Amino acid sequence: MQAALAFHQTALLFETPEEIYLRVFRELRPRTPPPQVQVEYRRYANADSSVRLEDGRLLVRITDLLAGAPAPVVEALAYILLGKLYRKAVARIYAHRYRLYLNRQDMRRKMQVVRQIRGRKFVSGPAGEHFNLEEIFEDLNQRYFHGLLGRPQLGWSRTAARGMLGHFDPSHNAIIISRIFDRPATPRLALEYVMFHEMLHLRYPVDHSRARRCVHTREFHQAEKMFPRLKEAKDLLKKL
Repeated sequence: MQAALAFHQTALLFETPEEIYLRVFRELRPRTPPPQVQVEYRRYANADSSVRLEDGRLLVRITDLLAGAPAPVVEALAYILLGKLYRKAVARIYAHRYRLYLNRQDMRRKMQVVRQIRGRKFVSGPAGEHFNLEEIFEDLNQRYFHGLLGRPQLGWSRTAARGMLGHFDPSHNAIIISRIFDRPATPRLALEYVMFHEMLHLRYPVDHSRARRCVHTREFHQAEKMFPRLKEAKDLLKKL
């Protein structure tokens, strides 16, 4: 078993990305004639990759962050992408291997820089028609963080989004709140809770100590309980 694994890993070193994708395709679709495979590395703003079948060709687009990735990581991504394309279950080891690679400290730094340089972030500014996010941030900062949190960029979303009520973008150091809250009928408590939640992301960054990153750590959840009328605020959000 170990000898077979060692041989497989050695063979990987001599395969091109196209050959890797073709081999994985044959494994997942053994009765289907193999298509022509075209692999390109693209300057994406994130660690995004995709695959599609077009005119009998497999077109694979991979973030250039992975241009120098080890062959086993390229293979893992091939299983992930082709598994999704053809709705085939693949071994969990491939997703685990891919996450481990992206979770490396050097890769996280590269992704952070790439998002800052290539990514575009719309930040409207804190002033809305009915609420000012800067005033709310500073009020919460004094009440719950002793005024110690540095104020990031603050802005409203382009639309009154219901799917994402707020988010913190560490690459651009920005908190964006959905415009659904910038209405005269919106209870201030609901807006304050969403802002408080995003401020906690400033205080408790994502934990990268394991293969799968942890966005809401135990410390995060404990701190969130500090918010008074927490259940009432969550109930208000459900009514949106």
